Amino acid sequence: MRLTLVETSDPRVYDDVVAQLPITSALQGWGYGEARRVLGHVPQRYLIQEAGRTVGAVQLLRRRLVPGLSTLYAPRGPALESLDLLPDVAHALRRVARPTDALLKIEPPVPLPAVDGAVIPDAYGPFRRAESEQPEHTIIADLTRSEKEMFDGLSSMARRNVRAAEKQGVVAGRDDDFDAFWEIFTATNDRAKLGAFPRKYYETMLREGSGHGGEAYLVLSRSQGRALAGGFFLGMGKGTSYLFGGSIRDDRVDDVGQPLKDAKAPDAFYWNAMLDAKRRGYELFDFWGIPRVLDESKHSYGVFRMKLKFSEQRVWYPAYDLVLNPAAPAIVKALRWRKTRNNLRKRGSADDVL
Repeated sequence: MRLTLVETSDPRVYDDVVAQLPITSALQGWGYGEARRVLGHVPQRYLIQEAGRTVGAVQLLRRRLVPGLSTLYAPRGPALESLDLLPDVAHALRRVARPTDALLKIEPPVPLPAVDGAVIPDAYGPFRRAESEQPEHTIIADLTRSEKEMFDGLSSMARRNVRAAEKQGVVAGRDDDFDAFWEIFTATNDRAKLGAFPRKYYETMLREGSGHGGEAYLVLSRSQGRALAGGFFLGMGKGTSYLFGGSIRDDRVDDVGQPLKDAKAPDAFYWNAMLDAKRRGYELFDFWGIPRVLDESKHSYGVFRMKLKFSEQRVWYPAYDLVLNPAAPAIVKALRWRKTRNNLRKRGSADDVL
């Protein structure tokens, strides 16, 4: 088999292919690449063809490290008809790589069950298992079930909290108030000592993510009009992913100055985001990241417990590296060192968030 990569500058042609492939992700969509351009990464998009027939697509993000060295990255990609194509995709990718490209990372968008005895491949041809950039361990939910089956599948606490939120008049759904989302997102990051990209990155993704075939949108959970929880979603094909978000502390008081009853806004947010996705035809809901190692003392454990209330389907999205020149091992070590330094600076811990 000989695959060829045909570069395309037509976002609609490219996104149409990405959306239709059975193995795909919104992070392979044109809009996500445009958002990463804000960070200085240069996206290139290719259709993967076999004997003139399109069998896949890949968005590569080139990141310059130092003069004369760069890396390539296919976020949650490539999009493919079958994982069996990956060894031949590696050979095709080598042919389009530049001499300055030292390493290429892929993250095949196929969820592998995180259950006892599950096997994660160590390699796909010349691709070798490596550290992922996107969250490797996550929770997903099957949206092909009926709404009753989905609700019955929630934990008893989630069902109770969702009903309580409804009784208190909490309203959750799609919303175009980016400022409200930004307040929630930045407050959550500050509380958990997490990092974030510049605001322009998220604004670009929201605009460009819906421009050519994918969908970027916000879901907010409001009580008495105030947004208390919410998130940013990116959808493509049959799946949507909750990429960013959180909640703010509900410090509202009644007319006599007494704290109001907890509105359970986060629970309403998660449940209504799942319902919204189902009603719009999505079949898979990705909660986007839980810790690799559970530690009850860390903020990430609370995030894990919250997501687990809405689905117990834990999966892995492993990453794989393709070495393009002898400098690659040193680059991997340098990138890990830089990530550790950033973690120490932002949170006082060398550990990754997820």
